Amino acid sequence: MKKTLVSLTMILVLLAAASAAYASPAEGRNFAVPLSGGEEVPERDTNARGLAKFQLSREGGELSYKLIVANIENVAAAHIHCAPAGVNGPVGVTLFVGSPGSGRFDGVLAEGTITTPDNGNGCGWMSLDDVLNAMRSGSAYVNVHTNDGVAPPNTGPGDFPGGEIRGQIQ
Repeated sequence: MKKTLVSLTMILVLLAAASAAYASPAEGRNFAVPLSGGEEVPERDTNARGLAKFQLSREGGELSYKLIVANIENVAAAHIHCAPAGVNGPVGVTLFVGSPGSGRFDGVLAEGTITTPDNGNGCGWMSLDDVLNAMRSGSAYVNVHTNDGVAPPNTGPGDFPGGEIRGQIQ
């Protein structure tokens, strides 16, 4: 009985510690962004979905990311753009570059580390701090672009060069 009580107490302490760590991550260090066609401007009728996860290093100089997608075809690119919800904006950071007509993809599309925005980006971001400020203020979003490589564009899922799934970073 005593062993069970000690074990149960240890489990509760570990769960409480894990919950506290999850509930109060370091200010603005972790971002999880669901991606869907409903967030696109204009809205896209697609079954594609995704999740972008970002974590800032303790030192603040590196932003690691993982981009996971499902039910998507012909991924041509993925980026962090600058603009508030409901508005399309320019590219600030490239997360993935693919090729038109590449076919279906499910899984981890891209992962890596960001230390600076793209050179000459349309957002005017000069440093990682600029990117982070936009992310923390809700003025940045992740967008996954698709292209079947056949004219005309925007013919349906797998052919939305302007973006098929999107999620506002908050």
